[in-house]
Amino acid sequence: MASMNTPTRNLSSLITAQRGRSKLHWTDIFSYTYLLLGVILMFGPVIWLVMSSFKTPSGLLEFPPTFLPLGQIEVQVEGYDKPLPLYDVTLEDGTTKELAQLRRIGIVSQMIDPKNPDVTIKVPIDQRTKVREFRMAWENYSDPLERFNFVSFLNNSLIVTIAATLITLLINSMAAYGLSIYEFRGRNAIMLFVIGTLMIPITVILVPVYLVVTELGMINSLWAVILPGAATPTGVFLLRQYMLTIPKDLIEAARMDNASEWSIYSKVVLPLAMPAIAVLAIFSIMWRWNEFLWPLIVLNHSEVYTLQVGLNAFQGELNVQWHYILAMTVVTLIPVVVVFTFLQKFITTGIASSGMK
Repeated sequence: MASMNTPTRNLSSLITAQRGRSKLHWTDIFSYTYLLLGVILMFGPVIWLVMSSFKTPSGLLEFPPTFLPLGQIEVQVEGYDKPLPLYDVTLEDGTTKELAQLRRIGIVSQMIDPKNPDVTIKVPIDQRTKVREFRMAWENYSDPLERFNFVSFLNNSLIVTIAATLITLLINSMAAYGLSIYEFRGRNAIMLFVIGTLMIPITVILVPVYLVVTELGMINSLWAVILPGAATPTGVFLLRQYMLTIPKDLIEAARMDNASEWSIYSKVVLPLAMPAIAVLAIFSIMWRWNEFLWPLIVLNHSEVYTLQVGLNAFQGELNVQWHYILAMTVVTLIPVVVVFTFLQKFITTGIASSGMK
């Protein structure tokens, strides 16, 4: 029980730490204000996105916008098949009354009292306000997943992300192993060439890569998304810089024990380079999960769409279904957040040891 309470006590002491002994010092106020502003700037847009994903299409278009998802209350009135929207109406004598709207004609609304529906009252639209309640539009999530094949898009994104990340880790770690453990003439020149490819804009290589993928017959295949970006110069540089810190004595000792190069790579170097590999895994997952341009080019059939390409289907020439786009954007954030939560402890160690800035 004591060990379970230790992290809580450490977090509490960190949050309540102050320089002044009896009262807050001005530096404490400045520090907490600065940190609070940083938290708002970082997480405010995300929280707004999540709350907006539960709004109805009309709620998203309201001005001024509301933070919470609110829905207009509708009442069933005798003699009418459909429920009617409810409004708070300011009458001519200054009193306020809840009325249901039959229809709107120009700047005048025809309204009735739900308790006495026989009398129709004409009210200027600026004299009424919607009666609303807190209501979450869960259909923003259920409709795309059930009606628009988003489960298939999700599966495709998972396949692409997992397969591409595994291949990236394998290829980049093997390249980094060769450029860090082996000593040969031209090693630094090769590394400079690899890093130099970072300066080539992606738009320059789109056409050549597309022609290669077409010749291999991989158009409208998930392999067309997985393979072209398998080897990344960023990953090679990150892993090589980390592997350079591994003591050479370990490598020589393994060779003296007649260990093969594959055994040294898989049983000695990879376990020691796990922090850098975790960092590269996070980067690769974020790159592949959020990739849009290349899948949009090589995937033309809806059954092989990834999530990012599928989201584009909700954006038409004349109509944009923002409620679906926001909801599915939240869904696309969940896997990245989960991965980052479990692997974030390796980021500082991996980046610091590999020399990346």
